[in-house]
Amino acid sequence: MESANTFAKRLIDNITLVIFGKRNEVELAVAGLLAQGHLLIEDVPGVGKTMLAKSIARSLGCTFSRLQFTPDMLPSDVTGVSIWNPQSREFEFRPGPVVAEILLADEINRATPKTQAALLEAMEERQVTVDGITHMLPALFQVLATQNPIEHEGTFPLPEAQMDRFLMRIHLGYPSVEEEERVVESQQIKHPIEDLAPVATAADVVEAQKEVRTVHIERGVRQYIVDLVSRTRTLPDVHLGASPRGSLGLARAAQARAVLSGRDYVTPDDVKAIAIPVLAHRLLLSPSARLKGVTPKALIEGILQNTMVPGNL
Repeated sequence: MESANTFAKRLIDNITLVIFGKRNEVELAVAGLLAQGHLLIEDVPGVGKTMLAKSIARSLGCTFSRLQFTPDMLPSDVTGVSIWNPQSREFEFRPGPVVAEILLADEINRATPKTQAALLEAMEERQVTVDGITHMLPALFQVLATQNPIEHEGTFPLPEAQMDRFLMRIHLGYPSVEEEERVVESQQIKHPIEDLAPVATAADVVEAQKEVRTVHIERGVRQYIVDLVSRTRTLPDVHLGASPRGSLGLARAAQARAVLSGRDYVTPDDVKAIAIPVLAHRLLLSPSARLKGVTPKALIEGILQNTMVPGNL
């Protein structure tokens, strides 16, 4: 069995055949996969959010479902329904798209809050309950969600409970002039994703995830993680700080980053590198902070600068 580091590099190299000039963002996405976390890709239309999610799914030889969220979608369109079978005279569960190993929730903030909430149980407990019966999801289950900024027309902001269930939120941003020229050139005949082949199986991902869990976290680093998260709850500009789920997510994501760096132990630098994508989306700013133009990213950067790193690490 290959190491998780070798597996991750092979996966990253494959995805970058389609996503040009965004290796750092691709590494974050793969780190989220290794950490068993769900990923929210947020940015303006047309910068490759859906393509990144599809590239990850195509690189993995596993079951894949795509949900295009719309305002008229119902919760049953996500979880599935129970249908009466006249022959067996019993209700049969017809699973929805959520029963897959990789779920692409495209433009998730275009669905109503009621439909968005249909994912809450699946994302946290990896199961769905329909008509009082619980159905387990596969061992490998990851939601890759995309959304446009909430300022755009026709969108519904994700509630805090659902935002907290995403391990990371990443932004792709616009490509450089050279990168955009390469994108245009690569798609002149056909899209590169059409030739993208799987380089791993679901079993490979599960084994790599198990290895990530064994990465050592020194007690001082654990205290550093908890200190960073607890400071988000005391800032005057923050109405609601990160929860203990944020501490758990930061620790697991730091383990995944250590694996990407070829180490079996976590350093404070791993924590710093992953802190903004893991914590920023979990902060609910106060109204006065929003009026002043304060951003969660800037607040996390301030916390990182003002929090002492444990000695002898």
